Amino acid sequence: MSKLRVGILGGTGMVGQRFISLLENHPWFEVVTVAASPRSAGKTYEEAVGDRWKMATPMPECVKKLIVKDVNDVTEVSADVDFVFSAVDMSKEEIKAIEEAYAKTETPVVSNNSAHRWTPDVPMVVPELNPEHLEVIAAQKERLGTKNGFIVVKPNCSIQSYTPALHALKEFGPKLVVATTYQAISGAGKNFADWPEMLDNVIPYIGGEEEKSEQEPLRIWGKVVDGKIVKAEEPVITTQCIRVPVTDGHTAAVFVNFEKKPSKEDILKAWSEFKGLPQELNLPSAPKQFIKYFEEDNRPQAKLDRDYENGMGVCFGRLREDNVFDYKFVGLSHNTVRGAAGGAVLIAELLKAQGYITEK
Repeated sequence: MSKLRVGILGGTGMVGQRFISLLENHPWFEVVTVAASPRSAGKTYEEAVGDRWKMATPMPECVKKLIVKDVNDVTEVSADVDFVFSAVDMSKEEIKAIEEAYAKTETPVVSNNSAHRWTPDVPMVVPELNPEHLEVIAAQKERLGTKNGFIVVKPNCSIQSYTPALHALKEFGPKLVVATTYQAISGAGKNFADWPEMLDNVIPYIGGEEEKSEQEPLRIWGKVVDGKIVKAEEPVITTQCIRVPVTDGHTAAVFVNFEKKPSKEDILKAWSEFKGLPQELNLPSAPKQFIKYFEEDNRPQAKLDRDYENGMGVCFGRLREDNVFDYKFVGLSHNTVRGAAGGAVLIAELLKAQGYITEK
């Protein structure tokens, strides 16, 4: 089987680099094009990144000599690829425009950006949770006037640390959720060398993050009505989002009330047995066991557990009854793998498996 040709928009940034790393030796996809800002265009990828390579593994040899293209040259960039991943650093309106421009060249776009998360006919997908939302692609194509081009987005990285746990418990009717997320600095595209003021520090504000963390799960749980996604009304979610001095891994402290309070055994059984379409289809990046529960009181820990299932699984622990809420627990997800590039790669695998992405 010949591999699908992939382009990465915004390929020199931290998420773009993560795409490059994750796609090295991928069985279905091959990176053939990297596009970035005009200041990087014309350089080799190795030259454009320079000393800003932030991954723990070396830059793959196969991309070092690729000539970086100008991301604004939509026709040229899209000419040699079957689909693109988008991780561009632009204003929201610019991102909306450029992703639609790529889609209109009949190039599917799998986006890590937030710009289209609330576009009614653009599915925002966690493949294990709401793959049925992909059906709105048909309506989106009609709006864009395309045959094969469309946009799919992944949600905010922070919600991966608690939304899967709640989704697995939907039969019990979660109705009120309080979550505080403790978010790694890589979520801001930085490391400690870039952001020395984060050492020995906690910042109790991340712009726009709380609204995303409260509203995006409701879109995940929404329904497709007349070619649009209508968000769910429940549960009511309130959050606080805090930046902490951790390299990778978003932790969440969660309190929840249910319509029908389950037993602790019910919850642990639902978590251990939960699987989604990626597991059923055995997609290349899918974790074998999506949700892991730790019995130890001091787990999950970002340093020890963020790489569970190559960073594509989610971990939970400290489940116990609460004297105000029904239950409380702690969650953890890898924000730049499951929460960003890895989640987008899994979406692309699902799109290919279901025939949405094909060779041009």
